[in-house]
Amino acid sequence: MPASQMSSEGIGPKLARWGRSFLTSEQLAAAEPVATTPREAGDGRQRREVERRRAMYDEVGNFLFAHDLDITPLNFGLALDYLTGNDLAIEKAVRAILSDRGRITNGVAETIVAEHRADELSPDQLTDMLSEVERNLDHLTGLTDQSRESASDFGDALQKQAAELKAEGATSEAVASLIGLTRSMVEKTREVENKMREGQKQTRLLQKNLETARRAAEQDHLTGLPNRRAFEATLREEAKTAKDSGEALSVAFCDIDHFKRINDAHGHDAGDRVLKFVGTLLAKISGEKCHVARHGGEEFVMLFRGFTVAEAAKVVDDTRADLSERNLVDRKTGERMDHVTFSGGVADVFAFDEPRDALKAADRALYLAKEHGRNRVYIATEAEA
Repeated sequence: MPASQMSSEGIGPKLARWGRSFLTSEQLAAAEPVATTPREAGDGRQRREVERRRAMYDEVGNFLFAHDLDITPLNFGLALDYLTGNDLAIEKAVRAILSDRGRITNGVAETIVAEHRADELSPDQLTDMLSEVERNLDHLTGLTDQSRESASDFGDALQKQAAELKAEGATSEAVASLIGLTRSMVEKTREVENKMREGQKQTRLLQKNLETARRAAEQDHLTGLPNRRAFEATLREEAKTAKDSGEALSVAFCDIDHFKRINDAHGHDAGDRVLKFVGTLLAKISGEKCHVARHGGEEFVMLFRGFTVAEAAKVVDDTRADLSERNLVDRKTGERMDHVTFSGGVADVFAFDEPRDALKAADRALYLAKEHGRNRVYIATEAEA
């Protein structure tokens, strides 16, 4: 049941109270001296990991309790993504809500997760579709085996009849029996073939639907660009390829400036058209070694293999300049819109320990660009990590 639909007297508050008592007991237990073996005492790395996890559990618990959120997988995941920065889109959405309203509610948490993960195919849905394809293929295999067995049986029967005809002479009764057997086998073979054709048709349809679902799970429905999920997979692959080949790898974030003003002045439909236009403009620079995706909201992300951070920044800045010089018109009203611009941040992926750290650095450079006037591109430095 969605968190927003839980009754105030339902299981949520009970879990919350249980969670508070559990957290208190954990904190008390942590404060008490615990006898350890020499091996445990000497395993500093393991102890630090336990302490790190305990601290993270405490932070997540404190976040949930501070906002009086029900203890659900959805709320726990949102809190974890926000506090650790595992999901930049979730982190930004939560930060924006906290800045605007000061607190997160169950309903708001559900909305944030729904908006930023609506394009993802759930594991259960994907598993069900794969299982159905496998069942269909198993059925086809069974039909094939049945057809082979029937053909084998038919062959054996024909050989037996032929032997009898040879031994006894071709009597009308034997010939009639042979003809009847042949007709029966032909009818059975046709029935099996029809079933196989229908099964193959259903399997091809299922496979096509499955491929469509997989593409939909990795594509932004508005701009047609890959989505955040697809980009993160590409980032992992390109990082390995670039590292193995000794190539440079740069990542960039772009965020449309004052996008809320566009929506307020011209409506969300016009805002969607602006997103599609910017997505199309950015897509022009994509290629075998340049990948562009919509990261969420009005933000886009780009990956450049074989480009130094300075070279990647120039490509992004050239696109920024191109957009800023265009005169866009609201198709619905015919009214000229204010110049649409974006700000950008670029980082060298290999200047950081992990690709995710480079993403965060590019994101911080993007916000510095916004703080210093917008409509500009900044390069991140390791010092900002």
